[in-house]
Amino acid sequence: MGEEITTRGERTRAEILGAAHRLFIEQGYHGTSMRQIAEQAGIALGGIYNHFASKEDIFAAVFLEHHPYREVLPALRAAHGETVEEFVRSAARKMLEALNQRPDILKLTFIEIVELQGRHLAQLFADLQPQLFEIMQRVGRVPGRLRPIPIPIIIRSFIGLFFSYYITELVLANRLPAEFQANALDYFVDIYLHGILADDESPGESTE
Repeated sequence: MGEEITTRGERTRAEILGAAHRLFIEQGYHGTSMRQIAEQAGIALGGIYNHFASKEDIFAAVFLEHHPYREVLPALRAAHGETVEEFVRSAARKMLEALNQRPDILKLTFIEIVELQGRHLAQLFADLQPQLFEIMQRVGRVPGRLRPIPIPIIIRSFIGLFFSYYITELVLANRLPAEFQANALDYFVDIYLHGILADDESPGESTE
């Protein structure tokens, strides 16, 4: 009997989170009410409070369960290459493939940052830390000459540059001339690995 009750409770909780996820994506956090979540989940309003104390508790659970890191980290772990450059290019492509399957995936992050002032990011980092440490160790073992930059900063800067590419691709790609799009990901990776200055140029020297 206890197992049956637990299974029913888990199913109800999943239905609440699924309904809340859809509504948050469509309407934002402040535009979504507890009553709407209950209606979408097919339960009485009071039933939600058997599982969550508040709407913010629901959002925190949705945020942690649907955050992009669930796609990004497996993609990073699946990256391969005989050198650092090959590894970085592989990681970028695999991350893009993963995120392209979830076109809504960044909306929750924007909601968290804009509407909730990033209150749940500390918990997210705590959940991520063991997996990030594993990836950092792996990057450190890939053959290649790296500058003396801490591996955590290398990982952070790579994710930052990748998401700058991904966000501009989502927002601008269909509105930009072809020359802004051709081989864009490869060029972003080139800039990450080698910068924008040619080896034989002095600082500040123009290529025009």
